[in-house]
Amino acid sequence: MLSNIDVAPVLKALLSRGGEYGELFSEEVRALNVLFEDGKAERIVAGTDSGVGVRLICGGRTFYAYTNDFGAPALKALAYDLARYAEGGGMAVSLPASSARSRNPSPVRIAPDSRAIGEKVALAALMDRVARGESPLVRQVRATYGEIERKIEVAAHPGVFASDVQTHSLLTVQCVAGNDGGLTMGYETGGGTSGFEFLEEFVPETLARQAAGRALRNLSAAKLPGGRMPVVLSAEAGGTMVHEAIGHGLEADLAQQGMSVYKDSMGKAVGSPLVTIVDDSTVPGKRGSFGIDDEGTPGRRTLLVENGVLRGLLHDRLSAMKDGAVPTGNGRRESYRHKPIPRMTNTIILPGSSTPESVLAPVDRGLFVVKMGGGQVNTVTGDFMFEVAEGYRIENGRRGEQVRGATITGNGPEALGMIDAVGSDLGFGLGTCGKDGQGVPVGDAQPTLRFGPPWITVG
Repeated sequence: MLSNIDVAPVLKALLSRGGEYGELFSEEVRALNVLFEDGKAERIVAGTDSGVGVRLICGGRTFYAYTNDFGAPALKALAYDLARYAEGGGMAVSLPASSARSRNPSPVRIAPDSRAIGEKVALAALMDRVARGESPLVRQVRATYGEIERKIEVAAHPGVFASDVQTHSLLTVQCVAGNDGGLTMGYETGGGTSGFEFLEEFVPETLARQAAGRALRNLSAAKLPGGRMPVVLSAEAGGTMVHEAIGHGLEADLAQQGMSVYKDSMGKAVGSPLVTIVDDSTVPGKRGSFGIDDEGTPGRRTLLVENGVLRGLLHDRLSAMKDGAVPTGNGRRESYRHKPIPRMTNTIILPGSSTPESVLAPVDRGLFVVKMGGGQVNTVTGDFMFEVAEGYRIENGRRGEQVRGATITGNGPEALGMIDAVGSDLGFGLGTCGKDGQGVPVGDAQPTLRFGPPWITVG
């Protein structure tokens, strides 16, 4: 790791021909993944990967290279190679005398590597067995256990030397149920930035029953006739809506490239006055949480939308330089092989004052969404599409019969403007977000939300 070498000469070489910013990013990742499928362990993969990324920002452009050699001579040679792309006088390099360890919001109580691999395989086997035991109609089960311990260090000019250790634990279970009417799927996941103690919150048997139950209930569910209608998203649905409908559009690089519908909206209304949105990497235990981002900037809570008005964007160092702004701790990368870009962490619509029951009660007919599926958005126009993994008719202000195969389509700013009730509850979802060929762990959250006239299109 970088703390074992003298990085100042390497940074001096990197900036020897000029540049606004020079950076070394080291990473060591220990990972274990267990896949249990069709009643047997299909794959158990464990290993360690490590390397160093070298980045030069010059003239608003990024020049990047990486290596698995942590030796100072190799890094210095790589730095000189990148320096060839710069033009102008060299810059003085100074760094703090010692490494500054971040205050990670999610301290680990039980290190995953303190438990035997067999115990972890047994967790996946348990989910498989419990899900299959729910009904003979459960045709297929895919259960996984995963853990990652990621150690990062960032040394950069001017004046950055920071480190962090990030531990992720994850369980997933996917079930396929079938009868003469076809096949349906149920999916459930649990985990976050924590050690083996995550099992205190996410019980494997419960996840398995939830996934199998969702698949089985969908077998008998009817199709919902399409059209524009009131939609209520439960807090259980997680924050897929906020992630796709507005989150990506507030990543500063997309706004700067003219690829966001929100690019000229700072200080303007982009949603209902009931809506306040933050991005917060300091929430303990959530999948998008950390002590520092992948540029050494401390994690923080960033206000994005306040009472419907756009107040901020998500910045890494490069986008902040271009806008004359302050980095918000959103410079993230998949690994040392990738340059950092602005990414979400835990993106949250904050709770309101209404009880969940009062949000649903005024709706005579509509769609109540308990679980969202996949989604996608065109950040330029704001148009989105989401699948509904578990949904119900709303009948006279109550949850009615289950429906299946529903999708929700709309436009981000328009949909956020339709929100006319915000619940006092809050539910988190978790996932891996893809952008520019990179995947990073994220969380999202929302309270119960009601979308009023002119309503959302359901198909």
